[in-house]
Amino acid sequence: MNAVIPMPADVLEAFEAVEPAKRATLMTAREMIFEVAETCPEVGAVEETLRWGEPAYVTEKRRTGSTIRLAVERGSGAPALFFDCKTTLVEGFRAQFGGALRFVKNRAVLLDDDPAEQAEALAICIRAALRYHLPRAG
Repeated sequence: MNAVIPMPADVLEAFEAVEPAKRATLMTAREMIFEVAETCPEVGAVEETLRWGEPAYVTEKRRTGSTIRLAVERGSGAPALFFDCKTTLVEGFRAQFGGALRFVKNRAVLLDDDPAEQAEALAICIRAALRYHLPRAG
Protein backbone atom coordinates (compact mmCIF):
# COMPACT_ATOMS: atom_id res chain seq x y z
CA MET A 1 0.00 0.00 0.00
CA ASN A 2 1.50 3.30 -1.04
CA ALA A 3 -1.50 5.61 -0.74
CA VAL A 4 -1.58 8.01 2.16
CA ILE A 5 -4.61 7.25 4.29
CA PRO A 6 -6.30 10.38 5.61
CA MET A 7 -6.30 10.65 9.39
CA PRO A 8 -9.11 12.17 11.47
CA ALA A 9 -8.03 15.43 13.16
CA ASP A 10 -8.49 14.08 16.69
CA VAL A 11 -6.35 11.04 15.90
CA LEU A 12 -3.68 13.27 14.38
CA GLU A 13 -3.64 15.31 17.60
CA ALA A 14 -3.16 12.13 19.64
CA PHE A 15 -0.20 11.10 17.46
CA GLU A 16 1.31 14.58 17.65
CA ALA A 17 1.29 14.38 21.46
CA VAL A 18 3.77 11.46 21.29
CA GLU A 19 7.54 12.06 21.28
CA PRO A 20 8.74 12.11 17.62
CA ALA A 21 10.81 8.89 17.59
CA LYS A 22 8.03 6.89 19.23
CA ARG A 23 5.45 8.57 16.99
CA ALA A 24 7.38 7.37 13.93
CA THR A 25 7.27 3.80 15.25
CA LEU A 26 3.54 4.06 15.94
CA MET A 27 2.93 5.53 12.48
CA THR A 28 4.72 2.57 10.92
CA ALA A 29 2.45 0.27 12.93
CA ARG A 30 -0.57 2.28 11.72
CA GLU A 31 0.48 1.66 8.12
CA MET A 32 0.85 -2.03 8.86
CA ILE A 33 -2.70 -2.19 10.25
CA PHE A 34 -4.14 -0.74 7.05
CA GLU A 35 -1.93 -2.94 4.86
CA VAL A 36 -3.00 -6.10 6.68
CA ALA A 37 -6.65 -5.00 6.60
CA GLU A 38 -6.47 -4.88 2.80
CA THR A 39 -5.73 -8.61 2.85
CA CYS A 40 -8.83 -9.30 4.97
CA PRO A 41 -11.82 -8.23 2.84
CA GLU A 42 -14.13 -10.26 5.08
CA VAL A 43 -13.78 -7.65 7.85
CA GLY A 44 -14.58 -4.62 5.71
CA ALA A 45 -12.77 -1.33 6.05
CA VAL A 46 -10.91 -0.37 9.19
CA GLU A 47 -12.21 2.66 11.04
CA GLU A 48 -9.64 4.92 12.69
CA THR A 49 -10.88 6.59 15.85
CA LEU A 50 -9.87 7.34 19.45
CA ARG A 51 -10.42 5.02 22.38
CA TRP A 52 -9.24 6.20 25.78
CA GLY A 53 -7.59 9.11 23.99
CA GLU A 54 -5.42 6.79 21.89
CA PRO A 55 -5.56 5.93 18.18
CA ALA A 56 -7.71 2.84 17.75
CA TYR A 57 -8.57 0.64 14.79
CA VAL A 58 -11.86 -1.24 14.58
CA THR A 59 -13.35 -3.31 11.80
CA GLU A 60 -16.22 -1.77 9.87
CA LYS A 61 -18.18 -5.01 10.01
CA ARG A 62 -19.13 -5.45 13.63
CA ARG A 63 -18.35 -8.70 15.44
CA THR A 64 -15.54 -9.58 13.06
CA GLY A 65 -12.50 -8.17 14.82
CA SER A 66 -11.17 -6.89 18.11
CA THR A 67 -9.97 -3.31 18.58
CA ILE A 68 -6.27 -2.55 18.18
CA ARG A 69 -4.90 0.57 19.88
CA LEU A 70 -1.57 2.30 19.36
CA ALA A 71 0.13 4.03 22.28
CA VAL A 72 3.26 4.20 24.38
CA GLU A 73 3.15 1.54 27.10
CA ARG A 74 3.55 3.34 30.41
CA GLY A 75 5.66 0.78 32.26
CA SER A 76 8.31 0.25 29.59
CA GLY A 77 7.99 3.53 27.72
CA ALA A 78 7.94 1.56 24.47
CA PRO A 79 5.50 2.06 21.61
CA ALA A 80 3.01 -0.79 21.56
CA LEU A 81 0.07 -2.46 19.92
CA PHE A 82 -2.65 -2.88 22.55
CA PHE A 83 -5.33 -5.55 22.38
CA ASP A 84 -8.46 -6.18 24.44
CA CYS A 85 -7.21 -7.91 27.58
CA LYS A 86 -10.41 -9.97 27.72
CA THR A 87 -9.43 -11.80 24.54
CA THR A 88 -6.92 -14.61 24.14
CA LEU A 89 -4.99 -12.68 21.50
CA VAL A 90 -1.82 -11.82 23.42
CA GLU A 91 -1.74 -15.25 25.04
CA GLY A 92 -1.77 -16.78 21.55
CA PHE A 93 0.87 -14.35 20.28
CA ARG A 94 3.12 -15.22 23.22
CA ALA A 95 2.77 -18.94 22.45
CA GLN A 96 3.57 -18.37 18.78
CA PHE A 97 6.20 -15.62 18.99
CA GLY A 98 7.53 -15.79 22.56
CA GLY A 99 11.15 -15.24 21.57
CA ALA A 100 10.55 -12.85 18.69
CA LEU A 101 8.23 -10.31 20.33
CA ARG A 102 8.01 -8.67 23.75
CA PHE A 103 4.74 -8.59 25.66
CA VAL A 104 3.08 -6.81 28.56
CA LYS A 105 0.72 -9.11 30.42
CA ASN A 106 -2.26 -10.05 28.26
CA ARG A 107 -2.69 -6.61 26.73
CA ALA A 108 0.22 -5.44 24.57
CA VAL A 109 2.96 -6.27 22.10
CA LEU A 110 5.90 -3.90 22.44
CA LEU A 111 7.36 -2.53 19.23
CA ASP A 112 11.03 -2.26 18.35
CA ASP A 113 12.36 1.10 17.20
CA ASP A 114 12.01 -0.25 13.67
CA PRO A 115 8.86 -2.41 13.64
CA ALA A 116 9.64 -3.38 10.05
CA GLU A 117 12.09 -5.90 11.55
CA GLN A 118 9.10 -7.48 13.33
CA ALA A 119 6.82 -7.09 10.31
CA GLU A 120 6.02 -10.74 9.63
CA ALA A 121 5.09 -11.54 13.25
CA LEU A 122 3.23 -8.24 13.71
CA ALA A 123 1.22 -8.81 10.52
CA ILE A 124 0.08 -12.17 11.88
CA CYS A 125 -0.91 -10.53 15.19
CA ILE A 126 -2.79 -7.73 13.44
CA ARG A 127 -4.60 -10.16 11.16
CA ALA A 128 -5.62 -12.29 14.15
CA ALA A 129 -7.08 -9.24 15.90
CA LEU A 130 -8.93 -8.04 12.79
CA ARG A 131 -10.48 -11.53 12.39
CA TYR A 132 -10.88 -12.38 16.09
CA HIS A 133 -14.63 -13.15 15.99
CA LEU A 134 -14.54 -15.00 12.68
CA PRO A 135 -14.06 -18.76 12.30
CA ARG A 136 -10.38 -19.63 12.82
CA ALA A 137 -9.96 -21.31 9.42
CA GLY A 138 -8.75 -19.04 6.64
